[in-house]
Amino acid sequence: MRRLLDVFLIFLRLGLTSFGGPVAHLGYFRTEFVERRRWLDEAAYADLVALCQFLPGPASSQVGMALGISRAGLWGALAAWAGFTLPSAALLVAFAYGVGLVGDVSDAGWLRGLKIVAVAIVAQAVLGMSRTLTPDRPRVLIALGAAMAALLVPSAAAQVGIIVMAGLIGWRFLTMADAPRAAALPVTLSRRLGTAFLGAFVALLVILPVLREVVGGPALALVDSFYRAGSLVFGGGHVVLPLLEAEVVPTGWVTPDAFLAGYGATQAVPGPLFTFSAYLGAVSAVGLPSLLAAGLALGAIFLPSFLLVAGALPFWHALRAQPVLRGVNAGVVGLLLAALYSPVFTAGVRSTGEFAFVLGAFAALEYLKWPVWLVVALSAGVGALVWAGGT
Repeated sequence: MRRLLDVFLIFLRLGLTSFGGPVAHLGYFRTEFVERRRWLDEAAYADLVALCQFLPGPASSQVGMALGISRAGLWGALAAWAGFTLPSAALLVAFAYGVGLVGDVSDAGWLRGLKIVAVAIVAQAVLGMSRTLTPDRPRVLIALGAAMAALLVPSAAAQVGIIVMAGLIGWRFLTMADAPRAAALPVTLSRRLGTAFLGAFVALLVILPVLREVVGGPALALVDSFYRAGSLVFGGGHVVLPLLEAEVVPTGWVTPDAFLAGYGATQAVPGPLFTFSAYLGAVSAVGLPSLLAAGLALGAIFLPSFLLVAGALPFWHALRAQPVLRGVNAGVVGLLLAALYSPVFTAGVRSTGEFAFVLGAFAALEYLKWPVWLVVALSAGVGALVWAGGT
């Protein structure tokens, strides 16, 4: 029980402070679990990120679930998810009850400060991972090639293809002879249980639409729509927006204006963008109480991620022992390098003064070793003072 509580409290703090989107979340996780707590080493963390990039759903939330499983089993995954997800979900449901009262916060000074510090956090993660995972010329070239490809073909499907290609190059040209042994991530789930979870993921994807047509009802319709959105999107984050819009706007559940208002509010809260589903459930005209609809939508969109992570982890150790993972890890560094530029840098930095702000935050994190929460808090405060009113 103590481990379960620890997992929840750690991820609750991350859920309250992790601004900047999924790539920034991976940077926060690396700082917390690789550098500070040493739950796993750099190579194991990169392996885990690569695995979650292969799976549909929000990669950062899936990494969190996997870390929760390693510490406290399946309940640990739920504790990690709840801590990381519920703060932003609660804020968005509250916003749903007062749409229009808060106003447009998309260019608020404190939010600009948080977007800028996210650049420094991701830069620190890329630098730290590159030291371990791209120590030689072949892997540096793989990482740079992956970054170039990701920038030239910016899509979720391309990211999966880049990881596959990096793995094939690693399998063909790299060896495991001098590879450091990555620390094992404790996973107590059996392969039989993992197979059952993967089977449940597929079964629900097939059965829910049938039940929706045969049985009907607003609750089942809501669960089917959001489960499908969570099952079919690779890359997570903003990639899920077209799927969600297709599910809730044409059906008349959510008006276009309410959809856009909620999306704007989602940019101002920490945690995963998938919590946008809680807002959509709360404002949807499906004939259910708002809180119930919000809970169903939130649970349904994250359920595929839980089933896939719990299903894949029992097979993870066998996969990560293969030479192909050296190339995959270098490819992950390249993908993070590309994401550091777009969307993190392009969304966060608009002027030379803001870039100077990034350099200061990076120095505080990397060389002064200030805690992440302190740098984030100071960045929000400075942003509120310097860019008050979006100026």
